[in-house]
Amino acid sequence: MADLQHFGYFFSRGFGPQAWGRSDWDWGHDWTKPDLYQQSVRALEQAGMDLVIAEDAISLGNPSTLDLRIRQAYGGPKHDPLLLAPYLFAATSHIGIAPTVNAGITPPYLAARQFATLAHLSSERFGINVVTDVGSARHAGLPPLPHDQAYDRAEEWITLVRRLWHSWGSDGYVGDRSDWRFADGDALDAFHHEGTYFTADGPLNALPLDTDPVVVSPGGSGRGLGFAGTHSDVQLALAPLSAAAVSDYRARVLAAAADAGRAASDLRILFVLKPEITVSTDEADRIVEASTHPSDDDLRTAAIAWSSDSETDLLALDLDAPVPDGTFGDHVSAGTIRGLLGDTPEAPLRELLTRKARKGRVSERSGFVGTAGEFADFIEELGADADNDGIIFSGDLHPAQVYRILGDLVPVLRQRGLLRREYGSGGLRANLFDF
Repeated sequence: MADLQHFGYFFSRGFGPQAWGRSDWDWGHDWTKPDLYQQSVRALEQAGMDLVIAEDAISLGNPSTLDLRIRQAYGGPKHDPLLLAPYLFAATSHIGIAPTVNAGITPPYLAARQFATLAHLSSERFGINVVTDVGSARHAGLPPLPHDQAYDRAEEWITLVRRLWHSWGSDGYVGDRSDWRFADGDALDAFHHEGTYFTADGPLNALPLDTDPVVVSPGGSGRGLGFAGTHSDVQLALAPLSAAAVSDYRARVLAAAADAGRAASDLRILFVLKPEITVSTDEADRIVEASTHPSDDDLRTAAIAWSSDSETDLLALDLDAPVPDGTFGDHVSAGTIRGLLGDTPEAPLRELLTRKARKGRVSERSGFVGTAGEFADFIEELGADADNDGIIFSGDLHPAQVYRILGDLVPVLRQRGLLRREYGSGGLRANLFDF
């Protein structure tokens, strides 16, 4: 029997128009109301997922990419996922919810208080996905920062948030009914913080927590991996999903954790993938073959997606020339640029987009098209050969897509002993660290 792995779901479109542009839209769900998300998250809890991570980008983009992002509702509109979390907690009992929070524009004191409140209300099932997006800074009247400085700011932010969470110490709350003494003010940390990016005073006006909310972070750059190794409980990982690539990526994150005085057991590294589950190997072969000859419309769709992700209008570039140096601003992460250019930045844009449009067979480790059994083989291999912690599936938070990805896969994963059949107690942190 294989070892259990951890599984979660990345709500990749954010709190926006789920299923727009697909026939699933005709199910008739209203994406602005909580019912759609509550129905989906109940299914994910039944499926044994540890957590749901809600993507977010508060900005609709810069003027050059604005139409690209909203024309097909690719990058917007979106509501705030932090405000969706209570509705998801009300519909479930065990699964964790981790909305995305921008460390650059959310004041640390406000963030610490909101997060502590949601952690209490959810019985510690609340987490945060910390991002350093600098393209949104202009909406908060802040100057944009280069990539590495944005991580400097995020380091100060999370350190300050955690100090606020702990500002009641272990003796601040008394709760003595004999003389109705609720708390001891002398035990609280009334600190003053004046740093490079933030100024704030403690203590926090919220009750202390038994355990900190789980911190999730993405980011494949050196600074991103360093942030994860130092501060995160969960690293959202992107890599060519072979056992060798997963082992290499894990080694880099764990080395950063060791440099910060942490053990490998202090964090979980979960690789993100979006499976395309087929009912047969013949169907998988047909899908892959059809993708090897992308049409101009297919290439345009790929260009729009990458334009939105990078806030860079790729449609304005010459398809038959390499992407010019200086095309991407400082606000674009190294991981995003590397994801498009790969190992051949000198290749024409048409060739780069053609690669992105192509699909591959999971059985050949060249892509994510395959049967449920083939995906289970793949996940089992990563656990056995790369000591993988687990997988984050990516898709809309829409019942049709949830079942399309997991409907056939969950039974196979459970039969292989890879996926939990029941939850323990203790909230999101327990979900992630109970094995």
